[in-house]
Amino acid sequence: MRDLAVIILAAGKGVRMNSDLPKVFHKILGVPMLSYVLKTVSKLSPARTFVVVGHQRELIMDYYKDWPVNFVIQEKQLGTGHAVLQVEPYLRDFSGTILVLAGDVPLISERTLRELIEFHQRNHAAVTDLTAELEEPGSYGRVVRKENGEIIKIVEKKDASPEELKIKEINTGTFCFDKEALFAALKEVRAENAQGEYYLTDTVEILKVKGFPVFAYRTENSTEILGINTKEELDKVEDFLLQGTNKDVAYYHTS
Repeated sequence: MRDLAVIILAAGKGVRMNSDLPKVFHKILGVPMLSYVLKTVSKLSPARTFVVVGHQRELIMDYYKDWPVNFVIQEKQLGTGHAVLQVEPYLRDFSGTILVLAGDVPLISERTLRELIEFHQRNHAAVTDLTAELEEPGSYGRVVRKENGEIIKIVEKKDASPEELKIKEINTGTFCFDKEALFAALKEVRAENAQGEYYLTDTVEILKVKGFPVFAYRTENSTEILGINTKEELDKVEDFLLQGTNKDVAYYHTS
């Protein structure tokens, strides 16, 4: 897709993994979890793929030095919005759709990403958030809608009201953006939240207030959006792969 650029966020430390390794460098069936995301994204044939790195970046950059990706360094981990903003200088001559996703969602499928992109482009959206419904939303950000179903904003768990915490529709961390709308909105994001970070999710409300078309695309497969923050979650994802639960995911045979 010539009108598609991909940004993969891979700068995090992964504190809850109890390891000094970058989170995306932890292995699933003998392969770094980032490899699964990169392999799936490559099937979309994007014009450019960027990986934003930070903590222990040399490990990641050396391991993937022969892969067709561009590395962008986030010196200080100031949030997902700040991470994406680091890529702007490398996209000045690009026009089209930007897919943003985390490097710790190895079960995400090509099919779901294609459906998200097609939905986004068909609706001429400024932003489309990939969402899912979970009985136990846990630490995921909640998708806040009006009574008519119109999306208003995404609120992170630590900033959510008791009423918002009851919402079961969650933000998966995967988005499609119109390039111009994305970077215009990012320049208005402020770190006025419980984490003191620049949230990419704040762009949804910013664009909505400005009158831009904002959409959410809900996947019915909540398994494939599972992020990995702990070794227990890593083991769970490994089990899904061994069972062949998600047949669309890029799978590595280690034998």
